[in-house]
Amino acid sequence: MAPPVPAVPETDPPDTAPTAHPPGAASAAHLPGAAAATRPPGTVDAGAAQGAARVLVPGGRDVRPGPASEGMGRPAEGSHGQAAPAPAPVPGPPVRWAELPPVHGSVICVSAPGLVISPEHGQLTGRGVDGIYRSGRRLLSRCVLRVGGRDPVAVQGRSLGADRAAFTSTVRTGVEAGPDPDIGVERIRHADGTERITLRSFAARPLRLPVEVALGTDLAELAAVAAGRAGPELAAGVHAGGLRWSAGEAHAVTTADPAPDDALASAGLLRWELELAPGESRSIELRTTRDRTVRAPAGQVANPLAAARAEGDDPRVDVWLRTSVEDLRALLLRDPESPGDAFAAAGVPWRLGLAPAESLWAARMALPLGTGLAAATLRTLARGQTGGRGPDAGKIPGPLRAAGAQLPPGCTGTEATLGFPAVLAEARRWGMPEEELARLLPAAERCLDWLRGALGQDGFLADPDPGPRRCETQAHAHRAALLGADLLDGCGRPGAGEWREWAAALGERFRARFWIDGPDGGRPAAALHPDGRPLPRLTGAAAHLLDTGLLGGGRLAPGLLDRIRTEQLARLLGSPAMDSGWGLRSMAAREPGHNPFGHRSGAVRAHESAVAVAGLAQAGFEKEAAGLLRGLLDAAESFGYRLPEMYAAHQRTAGSAPLPHPTACRPAAVAAAAGIHALTALAGIRPDAPAATVAVTPRAGAPLGALRFADLRVSGEPFAVRISRLGVGMVEEAAGALQLGG
Repeated sequence: MAPPVPAVPETDPPDTAPTAHPPGAASAAHLPGAAAATRPPGTVDAGAAQGAARVLVPGGRDVRPGPASEGMGRPAEGSHGQAAPAPAPVPGPPVRWAELPPVHGSVICVSAPGLVISPEHGQLTGRGVDGIYRSGRRLLSRCVLRVGGRDPVAVQGRSLGADRAAFTSTVRTGVEAGPDPDIGVERIRHADGTERITLRSFAARPLRLPVEVALGTDLAELAAVAAGRAGPELAAGVHAGGLRWSAGEAHAVTTADPAPDDALASAGLLRWELELAPGESRSIELRTTRDRTVRAPAGQVANPLAAARAEGDDPRVDVWLRTSVEDLRALLLRDPESPGDAFAAAGVPWRLGLAPAESLWAARMALPLGTGLAAATLRTLARGQTGGRGPDAGKIPGPLRAAGAQLPPGCTGTEATLGFPAVLAEARRWGMPEEELARLLPAAERCLDWLRGALGQDGFLADPDPGPRRCETQAHAHRAALLGADLLDGCGRPGAGEWREWAAALGERFRARFWIDGPDGGRPAAALHPDGRPLPRLTGAAAHLLDTGLLGGGRLAPGLLDRIRTEQLARLLGSPAMDSGWGLRSMAAREPGHNPFGHRSGAVRAHESAVAVAGLAQAGFEKEAAGLLRGLLDAAESFGYRLPEMYAAHQRTAGSAPLPHPTACRPAAVAAAAGIHALTALAGIRPDAPAATVAVTPRAGAPLGALRFADLRVSGEPFAVRISRLGVGMVEEAAGALQLGG
């Protein structure tokens, strides 16, 4: 395992992106009370000394930008008329900002660790971040096709799935009079570096066409490309059936089938003379790899996700579910320390690597597709768990994540540590095998031991210590305690009663200190300052207060809020200030500092919206849950059913469409898993595999009409459930030992 290195912020796509600090330079340690956090296992600092943008790539190299010295900010006067004085000034040097290149108009193919970023016209021109990548290195940056001495006219670029895309264009050779094109060109590009170019003649006479493909590469790391430091193209050499480039230990080869008639290394050019009869098609296949092998080595891991299907009154549901499963599968990476274990990379293009909290969230949301991904992700995180006897013993390492202008960065390691016992407890209810459970239980107990000693003197959990007490962090801690107690009880381990008492005491403190009363019913504070002052912002993070987790017997764990406050929170989350019509805003529209593109200050974050949908539905607030769900589904349709990790939260109007965030990852693990989570929440499946029961409590309003889910997994066996238009559920297929619970 690589030794810990100084923490650097990790973000969802930031509003603005700072340059990286060199090793030893000022970083999050300059925040008031911010503690240095360690990276995930195997993480190294790529290009920090050069000020590169930060991007997370296979192997754990985190080179993705994020604010490095934000303070708590001044809590400006909120709707309740409560103003708080500004905190002490934040010491440290000013942040230097560098923008990530926009990718919202790109067509992206991924089959981790393979990645292809293409413009909509399909020609890789060598500009920007376009290219064919493997494990974070650009193998090919330029691939320009000319037919008959002409550039094809782009007609359409579209995704055919997570790992492939099609680009259609036409060519007018001039052999026929009139404006009509006489050659059709289709390029099918795959994430493994394979491209098939097919030319079809529409002409009435035979054609002899010169076809040229100009190739080039810089063999640059994605971090350098994103920071504008890629460097010039390298000189090519002729390789059997193609061209080859080298730079130090980095190599790339592009081969062609059929072999070209001419290969000009000095110009990086492959040439063919093709003869096409009327209506005839000819194809050329290009294969780009990082060595001399004919095909790229397989990158896919064994798929732990069931191929779930849906059918019903709204046909979009099945497309969204299938696309979500496909995208999540395309992001699976092997753990280098244990290649048999797979986890979901955070997203592409910037975060194709392990992000502890988000990889764990994706595994949790995908539990209806089986426990395999959760087990492998938990094993991967357990291998990096901090040992010893210090204050961080038992903590899952993780970098900092920017939180916008209102709060300093939070530690993803805190979130992952609190999520570990909760996900293990829920995976047990979904049917994780006993041997897997026994292997992971000690790590979960160490997470709980860390939590026991991590509370501040005020009884709340700071993130990072001794920084702000975030609303969602207390919710994660409360869930960890209650589900951890359930896990300990179920496994015959001591301490369950103590953790239930601990959770009850946290709930009392939370309701007394975090709830801000007001004439409209009040709201939860977004956070408490270290001195106890509340930050009176209404944010999407409050949705985590409704996500209490699954206990035995199909019961849900109690939350931090009482019924009256839960009802008030549901009303707030369903209001126009929070519901944009396309999903939940990360900050209410009327709050000071709201930015519809702000990743923590207004934009819709797909997984937080799904958490709100499921939490509201489970708490019985069907109207609010249905409104957010329909907005998410409509947004998914607008994005081709591949939701980005976030998008702008402009209020929906007649004829409008959700606006993309220019640097958001797409696909992203939590956004893909959000589709699975939001849709399966309609069925209300609550399994208890150890007790051999499963309860089905579908949403009474049936917001999407009649619906059937098939090929889910409960107790490791196929599970199918049908929901009528009246909201009545019926189990159609299940493991033989399962009995239908209440």
